[in-house]
Amino acid sequence: MTTLAALNATSRDEFVVLLDGVYEHSPWIAAAAWDARPFATLAALKHALVQAVRAGGRDAQLALLRAHPELAGKAMVAGTLTAESSGEQQRAGLTACTPEEFATIQRLNAAYNARFGWPFIVAVRGPRGSGLTRSEIIATLQRRLASHPDVEFAECLRQVHRIAEIRLAEKLDTQPHRGRRVWDRAEALATFSEPPYAERGELTVTYLSPAHRDCARLLARWMLDCGFDSVREDAVGNVVGVYEGATPDAPRLLTGSHYDTVRNAGRHDGRLGILVALEAVAALKAEGRRLPFAIELVAFAEEEGQRYAATFLGSSALTGDFDPAWLDQADAAGITMRDAMRAAGLPATMDAIAAERRDPAHYLGFVEVHIEQGPVLAELDLPLGVVSSINGSRRWTGQITGLASHAGTTPMDRRRDAAAAAAEFVLAAERRAAAVPDAVATVGMLEVPGGSINVVPGRCRISLDVRATSDAARDAVADAVLADLAEIAQRRGVDCTLTPTMQAPAAPSAPAWLARWEAAVAALGLPVHRLPSGAGHDAMTLHRLMPQAMLFVRGGELGISHNPLETVTDDDAELAVAAFATLLDQLARE
Repeated sequence: MTTLAALNATSRDEFVVLLDGVYEHSPWIAAAAWDARPFATLAALKHALVQAVRAGGRDAQLALLRAHPELAGKAMVAGTLTAESSGEQQRAGLTACTPEEFATIQRLNAAYNARFGWPFIVAVRGPRGSGLTRSEIIATLQRRLASHPDVEFAECLRQVHRIAEIRLAEKLDTQPHRGRRVWDRAEALATFSEPPYAERGELTVTYLSPAHRDCARLLARWMLDCGFDSVREDAVGNVVGVYEGATPDAPRLLTGSHYDTVRNAGRHDGRLGILVALEAVAALKAEGRRLPFAIELVAFAEEEGQRYAATFLGSSALTGDFDPAWLDQADAAGITMRDAMRAAGLPATMDAIAAERRDPAHYLGFVEVHIEQGPVLAELDLPLGVVSSINGSRRWTGQITGLASHAGTTPMDRRRDAAAAAAEFVLAAERRAAAVPDAVATVGMLEVPGGSINVVPGRCRISLDVRATSDAARDAVADAVLADLAEIAQRRGVDCTLTPTMQAPAAPSAPAWLARWEAAVAALGLPVHRLPSGAGHDAMTLHRLMPQAMLFVRGGELGISHNPLETVTDDDAELAVAAFATLLDQLARE
């Protein structure tokens, strides 16, 4: 066992020896990272090692990948693995494969090597550090075999860094206990799911379903267990916990995120922000410490708009923007929101809901921790990022109408092809958004109703989604795309209609709160990276009432979200808790 202080005090050669085995047969990484001493934190050391690999170049990175043994391969059979690899493969149960499993792994290993030219690499200890099962390893190998080589090369390097992270923690005898509690609570919440998804092992929790009610009860219990002074369910099903400040009249810091999910969801979207705050309050309670402000944690009951066409209804109750018409909406089974509320024991009246509006004079601001739901932090090898703004968005749906005609007898210069016009429209949206920093435009719906292989398409259903960090940038891109569509339609002799379906303003982070998150990240020894959020969050609703800012946590699997592959590591969750606690400390000193 060694310590960070000891590593900071060593010569380069001693440093390399102390970190032997962290990266497989690659002492050059530690030698290069030594120049970044002294390391104020373990996170800073890990970042220096990652940067050494990034700076090493493609050939050195490829040699690093090839230094790793195949899982359940010849080296394991021959007993020639490094001690670190041997222990990891044994703990994953790869030494106890059935003949069928062993044969499957060998076949997949051969196919993987033939396709990519390096061995398949996965951190068999997994995102929690406790280990993947053999079936999970095999499924991952099968899935990643279909990846693009460039994507897979980068993913293997990320897996190498995860392996090194776990090995380094063992060398320094430190473990991410808080991060693991966050991870375990996310797993516990994921045991509640709705039929038929639950029967398929999928996670789906929509507003006021039985699974949703189970989650609310468990969250309330955890809030009490973690030391919140009061816990209640409000008029829309939000679970609200308050950890009082040092004085009865102390202002409040509002935080939280949502606990409902999309269908067939991941485990961390929304819920991560609730669980990180729980852990931070639990630490304050254990220390018997009160801050100059109270902490109000809200587990928002709804954000995803899956059961009813009403997104952000949980946070809208706090801002006074809950639409009374929502109460009369019916779900797919014909149950109105009002009836669903009554069945859940909620008052289902606008008077009760209106009473939930918060007075901004009593609040310092709102902060939210959230999984990134994108690839930026993963590609940068950064565990945390500070959100500069939540993008404003506008959406349309509609169609292009041309003339259906015979594919064989209609000359190319006589066609009024709706699909060809739509194809130009897609490229125009892509071109316009690409020209504006942090803007995106998506044509997510593209359908030829009743299309036939031998018919020129006469109609094409389309959609448009435009987002940007400011409303002005969003509108400029949208106007340009719509003008392009009008020009395409005129030139091609087709008609087009687009109907607006949604508009949400951008929510730039409050400068003071952005600076607090940046200081919290920097205090961990990590570089500060700002990035916009292309997805909507409860913070953009609270933005109407009080200053807000968000912290993003890197997602695994290239940041995929709204997907069962969505994940974070226990180490990244640990850093999120630490950043949240640091923000609280800084705020208390102001």
